[in-house]
Amino acid sequence: MLLKGACGVALGLAFPGVVAAAEDSAKTARPGKGDRLVYAFGDRVGQVIVPADLPLGGPQQLAFPMDPATKVVRDGSLLNQIAVIRLDPAQLSAETRPLAAEGVVAYSAVCTHEGCPISMWQAESKSLFCACHASRFDPADRARVVGGPAPRRLPMLPLETVDGGIAVADGFTGRVGGGEGSRGG
Repeated sequence: MLLKGACGVALGLAFPGVVAAAEDSAKTARPGKGDRLVYAFGDRVGQVIVPADLPLGGPQQLAFPMDPATKVVRDGSLLNQIAVIRLDPAQLSAETRPLAAEGVVAYSAVCTHEGCPISMWQAESKSLFCACHASRFDPADRARVVGGPAPRRLPMLPLETVDGGIAVADGFTGRVGGGEGSRGG
């Protein structure tokens, strides 16, 4: 084990560009099974989100996936930003419930219209909101479009609970991002 570590350090010193490229690749890789969701902003950046951290009924928390083995946060692409919200499981549609974990649902935080961020919450309608062109999405019904020009629902990220935290159970259910000219990086 010590020899492997020494070899890794030696390779990193000899080929720093290769190591940097591998790290960049890990940071931009799409969410994978087992990744944990961590806070994307605020005073808890990088901390694992647990269901009890999320207020029941919204608003959403913005998150990034993190590889639990390497601790690399996959924040190298805006397309990896995730809107996480905890809802009453009884309020989830039949097709949403199996992809949730303890009522927690996760969706791409990139609007399917022009790739703007889904960073707002409309409390009255309990919907995710894109401020660029006023698209709204129902998080209890697999982010179905309920207003605005978005052409399709937000892709959902199936979840499961692992060790009390929220983990990715599978990849996004659809293509992430907006149409041609999308701003999502």
